[in-house]
Amino acid sequence: MKTIFFFITALFFTMTSNAQQFVDKAVIEYEVNTNLKKTMSNDSWDEKMKENLSDLKISYFNYTFADNKSIFKFDRWSPKTRIPKYLKDSDEENSWYFDFNTGIMNMQKQIGGTNFVVTDSIPKIEWKITNENREIAGYNCRKAIGKIMGEVYIFAFYTDDITISGGPVSISGLPGMILGLTIPRLYTSYVATKVDVTLSDTAIIKPITAKKTFDLKELKTIFEEKTKDWFSYGGDKEENERQKNMFLWNAFL
Repeated sequence: MKTIFFFITALFFTMTSNAQQFVDKAVIEYEVNTNLKKTMSNDSWDEKMKENLSDLKISYFNYTFADNKSIFKFDRWSPKTRIPKYLKDSDEENSWYFDFNTGIMNMQKQIGGTNFVVTDSIPKIEWKITNENREIAGYNCRKAIGKIMGEVYIFAFYTDDITISGGPVSISGLPGMILGLTIPRLYTSYVATKVDVTLSDTAIIKPITAKKTFDLKELKTIFEEKTKDWFSYGGDKEENERQKNMFLWNAFL
């Protein structure tokens, strides 16, 4: 009888221990898919370009985190991606550093061939958590719906088994890590393919340094000025507005 009692007790503590093994440092790999052709306009130049492009721009990014700090950076291109170099440059240069202890975000965005380094508070996103669930990279995830930049809906799947409140690019603020993210108006999705918990090198988790940094308000002023006459040259006004909006949404994502 005692043997059975000790066996049940040991099994209970083993199960409890396993259930409480939360991940607080790791490297998460994401596959990033953008339907490039749908982001392009319908003018004659873009229509001609589409003939030589792959439908999807597929890349892989790594989200490295420890001590409640993280960095999200480009890793490699999929061999299926067939696009010119200038359409790849910004993806390779962009990076997002978050310090959730201080509430500070630092990101580098290449826009129009120029790298801008932004340091500001972590953006607040209003989330609505739903009852829908999905498994991603071996983790049970719950769906949440958010809105960024006042008008762009985003759909995320997060797991509270990974304790950091982060996600791809500048998206965060859920009670756990976002492993799946879709932004329909940018025709882009981010899906975690694996989570490597054997993180040993945390040296890359650091902000970008630059002689000149901006906050989000300053960057918005710059790009509102630069883009006030963009996409206003003839053609379809609705399409021009769509192109301008996608440019700005990507700039601040």
